[in-house]
Amino acid sequence: MWSELTADTPAARAVEAELLARWAEPHRRYHDRAHLRAVLEALDELGATREVRLAAWFHDAVYEGRPGWDEERSAQLAQALLPRCGLGPESVAEVARLVRLTAAHDQVRPGDRNGEALCDADLAILASPAYDAYASAIRQEYAHVPDEAFRQGRAAVLRRLLAVPRLYRTETGHERWERAARANMTAELTRLGEACAGAGPRPPGGAAVPAS
Repeated sequence: MWSELTADTPAARAVEAELLARWAEPHRRYHDRAHLRAVLEALDELGATREVRLAAWFHDAVYEGRPGWDEERSAQLAQALLPRCGLGPESVAEVARLVRLTAAHDQVRPGDRNGEALCDADLAILASPAYDAYASAIRQEYAHVPDEAFRQGRAAVLRRLLAVPRLYRTETGHERWERAARANMTAELTRLGEACAGAGPRPPGGAAVPAS
């Protein structure tokens, strides 16, 4: 709960209201309040500091379907709003750093427990029985991208994730989610390959598609 992470002041409540409004924007199909709740629930399983939980609130607060740009703007939003909530400069800087890590999920350094927890929680959906619904929602958010360009971009993301020796960095995440996530992503990659096989020649390039 937001109220457990910041001072109970009018300014902090106003920040919470702004964040909730952002997470409820009508163009969102996956990166919505349900995703925010899911990340926070995953952090309950993993254990997390206040800064990690605040980073969860901010990590997709700006979402326009522009990977990298969205995370940077979300980090800047955290830097602008969190001082109003009573956080000191070091905590604000840590939240912003964590938000930026979610742009690619592969920049977490060994021993960065905060970064490991946030990225694992953000990727927990990959192991979910609701994976197909998640993948469908991602496609809806990128409805403006032609099918073949989306398939190429999405397949590139899945191949990159499957190539890493360990998708989840925390012990809990690795034990609970690794096997199911790899099975889900492999199945989607197979479907994408089958769709591409029947689509004729591929245009160059592909859409930038987020991992989660």
